[in-house]
Amino acid sequence: GRPELVRLFSTILRKDADGHVLVTPGEKLSITVEDLPFRAVAVERRGDTLVFTTDVGDETVAGPESPIIVETDGETGEPAPRVRVRADLWARIARPVFYELVEMADLDAGRLVLSSGGETFALGPVGTDVE
Repeated sequence: GRPELVRLFSTILRKDADGHVLVTPGEKLSITVEDLPFRAVAVERRGDTLVFTTDVGDETVAGPESPIIVETDGETGEPAPRVRVRADLWARIARPVFYELVEMADLDAGRLVLSSGGETFALGPVGTDVE
């Protein structure tokens, strides 16, 4: 079925100077990725780590090698959170998962922060007024 095919392609996906490519022993095919190649669709706290599950079933532990980065979408002004899955491949953190992270976060100097794998990640400022 389709989920198995998507999972298979996800294992041969790479990002290089040419952009996103599917690499097999015989060829390298360029593909277009509209936002990020994966979506983080679940998060679970396991001890002192946050474990994200992607839409293809991969798990990634947030930490030094897999940071959580929250940027602001230039068009909407909304948070655009992501987490590194492997190499230079990232997952967009789904909105419901981001809300879970906000619930788990601590307040530190006016910012929401989370720790995982010995690293602290900022989710964003608290109490900004939107007019």
